[in-house]
Amino acid sequence: MTTFVDRVELHVAAGNGGHGCASVHREKFKPLGGPDGGNGGRGGDVILTVDQSVTTLLDYHHSPHRKATNGKPGEGGNRSGKDGQDLVLPVPDGTVVLDRAGNVLADLVGHGTSYVAAQGGRGGLGNAALASARRKAPGFALLGVPGDLQDIVLELKTVADVALVGYPSAGKSSLISVLSAAKPKIADYPFTTLVPNLGVVTAGSTVYTIADVPGLIPGASQGRGLGLEFLRHVERCSVLVHVLDTATLESDRDPVSDLDIIEEELRQYGGLDNRPRIVVLNKIDVPDGLDLAEMVRPDLEARGYRVFEVSAVAHTGLRELSFALAELVAAARAAKPKEEATRIVIRPKAVDDAGFTVTREETGGEPLFRVRGEKPERWVRQTDFNNDEAVGYLADRLNRLGVEGELMKAGARSGDGVAIGPEENAVVFDWEPTVTAGAEMLGRRGEDHRFEAPRPAAQRRRDRQAERDESEREYDDFEPF
Repeated sequence: MTTFVDRVELHVAAGNGGHGCASVHREKFKPLGGPDGGNGGRGGDVILTVDQSVTTLLDYHHSPHRKATNGKPGEGGNRSGKDGQDLVLPVPDGTVVLDRAGNVLADLVGHGTSYVAAQGGRGGLGNAALASARRKAPGFALLGVPGDLQDIVLELKTVADVALVGYPSAGKSSLISVLSAAKPKIADYPFTTLVPNLGVVTAGSTVYTIADVPGLIPGASQGRGLGLEFLRHVERCSVLVHVLDTATLESDRDPVSDLDIIEEELRQYGGLDNRPRIVVLNKIDVPDGLDLAEMVRPDLEARGYRVFEVSAVAHTGLRELSFALAELVAAARAAKPKEEATRIVIRPKAVDDAGFTVTREETGGEPLFRVRGEKPERWVRQTDFNNDEAVGYLADRLNRLGVEGELMKAGARSGDGVAIGPEENAVVFDWEPTVTAGAEMLGRRGEDHRFEAPRPAAQRRRDRQAERDESEREYDDFEPF
């Protein structure tokens, strides 16, 4: 069964925002207490966070669909709905987030680094929040906005200072086991190592990590064998170590040709030309291995490589190799530019930026005017089209934003089709320059004529008071005989 996964496709869904509530306060002797509908809660986000205790993407391989919780709807009595809970997904250090087209969205390196993969939808406003001096008793509320749906790809690139590369059974796992406390699986057959192994090495005052990259054979950069899967784990390493087998039993192989083949695969993969290299001639504890190492060493040094003869079994030459790697790692760390504090960049919108666009399209010979913009599209999603007053409120908002004026400038006429939103998820309607709704029969849009009428109890009190005043006037006008 697979225990190590370094690439998965993940389908994440943020929580939907809760709907606002349309409610009127009801209390004895207060038949029209005013709107008191609460706002809906915000939907939960889906957040990827680096966790040092996680080393594989196996959990997401088995469960690729993840969803945050929705926000709760608002309630009467000015009670807002509860926000949805954020879904935090732990990922290994060195995880790269890509979209399905292969574009990098985030590179998560360092414990605690996070990325919001899907944004939760905002909650809809209740009618209490929509009330104003002109709209005293809104009979509608705004709907919650759906959360984002994203298909993303997670790729794990090992974060290590040194990468051991070489043919299968060259002794990379044995070498990492004696240089560090790592305990990889070791056996005398090819492709024993199926996952990258990490170890921590201490050499003097320098502490660095070393990774064993398995599966490199001829054609690895084109997908042959396991090499293509694990070549990405070399990208973050500062130093490359060629581990060459000096005691191979295959007659058509020798250390120099092995080095040339692996170097060609690294060249074709790309991006690794500037990494310092060290050559390790392993298995010199075997008599023939020692003779072959002494034979090929001058040729390798003539090419400019630093060469170390070691034996992972006999622990020969390990100290010199460890300190040489520490020296290169320290130099690579010193050459890195210092991290600067994050600069906050403020990009204000242009004064003439309306926040939306109107474009003309032709569909079946008929004009269609498409409106795109963050505000109009969100407002449409928040509108309950079964409520005439809510539709009228949407028309007012679009008009204030300037959509109606831009449609006129674009040549739209009464009855032309108008689509708000992207082609695959748009709301289409026939445009009229002045939008009226059934709620207009009640008076001006958003107003309730009931607030203009006197209250029955107050009217009765005024009537009784008028009767008493009339009786007093009659008494004052009475003249005795």
